[in-house]
Amino acid sequence: MKITVLGASGRIGGLAVREALARGWHVTAVVRDPARLTVPAHPRLDVAVHSLTDPGLADAVTGRDAVVLALGPTDLKPTTVNSDGTRSVVSALRGSQTRFVVVSASGLPAEGDSLVSRLLLKPLLGAVLRNGYADLRRMESILHEAPEVRWTIVRPTRLTDKPARERVRSEVGRDVRGSFQIPRANVARYLLDAAEDESLVGKTVSISQG
Repeated sequence: MKITVLGASGRIGGLAVREALARGWHVTAVVRDPARLTVPAHPRLDVAVHSLTDPGLADAVTGRDAVVLALGPTDLKPTTVNSDGTRSVVSALRGSQTRFVVVSASGLPAEGDSLVSRLLLKPLLGAVLRNGYADLRRMESILHEAPEVRWTIVRPTRLTDKPARERVRSEVGRDVRGSFQIPRANVARYLLDAAEDESLVGKTVSISQG
């Protein structure tokens, strides 16, 4: 596999790069600041320096088997980081066979939400994280309006830095019930698994620890 990881200097992105290299894949790590990339130099690792709106970003994502977008705001301020990155990648990948896998959040409304979740938990979470969630909703809308792109949206539950678990629970089109957190290492692994899973093309899948 030959993949590109956007957000490679972030916690999930960095783990995805390491996991892909461990699988023997060739990785292009897209970063704005190479000094923030924590992954050691590797023969199968290329580093590309681009902003999310840089026209040259297309060169870093075209011709790949998969593109993984693992971006996220670092504070509660208004942001367009995910929607900008998604818009740029969608523009470059239209009509190609490249898989595009993005990280969203299980806090967004989903089919089958319980009454408590729909009326209490998710509204409270959405109020606190309204700017980041607004950006994620824009990101997901961009993908739903691009059926010619082979995308998958991955919505993890609350992220932790604990060691990876053996099992990950997943549900397509609805939240995972009864589990509320997942290690970032498991999210990184699942992103790569999803990039190879043709059954997840055009699907939104929620994941949590087993």
